[in-house]
Amino acid sequence: MESMTNGMPATGIEGAVWRKSRRSNPSGNCVELALLSDGGVAVRNSRHPAGPALIYTHDEMAAFVQGAKDGDFDHLIAPDRP
Repeated sequence: MESMTNGMPATGIEGAVWRKSRRSNPSGNCVELALLSDGGVAVRNSRHPAGPALIYTHDEMAAFVQGAKDGDFDHLIAPDRP
C-alpha cells in the first residue's frame, strides 16, 4: 500500500471500512471515518466517496472527539451562528 497522505483519494486506502454516525441525516450529508492500521483515522465526505480523504493521528482524533463532547464546536451548528 502506498503511503497515506492528506488529500489522497479515499479509494486508495486499502482495506478501509468506512463508518458514519447513527445521527447522520437521511439525505447522506455526512462524513465517514475509517480506522487505519497504524491507529490513525481517515475522514471522507459520504457524498463523494472516491474524493479526498483527510488522515489524522489517533491523538488528533481523540482531541477532536473530546472537544466535540465538551461543546467546543457547538457554535458552528447553532441556528443563530453568524
